[in-house]
Amino acid sequence: MSGTTMVFLIVLICVGSGIISEIYKRRLEFKKMDSHSKEEREQLQSEINALKSRIATLEQIVTDEGYQVKKDINRL
Repeated sequence: MSGTTMVFLIVLICVGSGIISEIYKRRLEFKKMDSHSKEEREQLQSEINALKSRIATLEQIVTDEGYQVKKDINRL
């Protein structure tokens, strides 16, 4: 094997191992991010459900006839 071939192989091995290392690190970060996303999604879903129930309550209050009468009285 000549000297240039040896240098070429060394550089190829170093670059290849660097690329493989980066791919592995990014894969681990993606898995970690994905696992956090499930917990965050559950938390956000519970917040959305709580807000939906609050909105339903507010809609019920606003559409109540007594609310409209109070509003008209306060306007006078």
